[in-house]
Amino acid sequence: MFAAETGAWCTGREARPSDRRKWVKVFEACDEDKKGYLSREDFKVAVVMLFGYKPTKIEADSVMASINSNASGICLEEFIKLMEKKKAAQLYQNEIRQIFTAFDRQYRGFLTLEDFKKAFKQVAPKLSERIVLEAFREVDQDSDGHVSFKDFEYAMNYGKKEA
Repeated sequence: MFAAETGAWCTGREARPSDRRKWVKVFEACDEDKKGYLSREDFKVAVVMLFGYKPTKIEADSVMASINSNASGICLEEFIKLMEKKKAAQLYQNEIRQIFTAFDRQYRGFLTLEDFKKAFKQVAPKLSERIVLEAFREVDQDSDGHVSFKDFEYAMNYGKKEA
């Protein structure tokens, strides 16, 4: 997903030089006519090359709408900024998945109140059981007694501002 569609964009993480070199190579490969920018279709091919999936029409439209309206496409500098944000968002999503997996000790794909209690006992041992119960109820959006990854992810992203 790209910036206009998710609050999971992280900033402040510098891209590694190896990432930047890869992005430049992909940009140059997708800019076959050497026009200095990527068209909408070129951009979609670049995303497939870098992330292994074809962006949806909504994603592509969102990105194209976010660039300089006077431009014919996405220049290298804009492309690198987009890829930095995408990479940071991916890292953040991976961190959320790792935290969820650490809490889901029985690998069921959901968290119970007991899982929540054990996790909070480790990370915030002085927190009262009442607060943990309230937190669990807040995160368990459909009140089924289980916190799915989707519930957990929503809670972790709650209040994040878009970049």
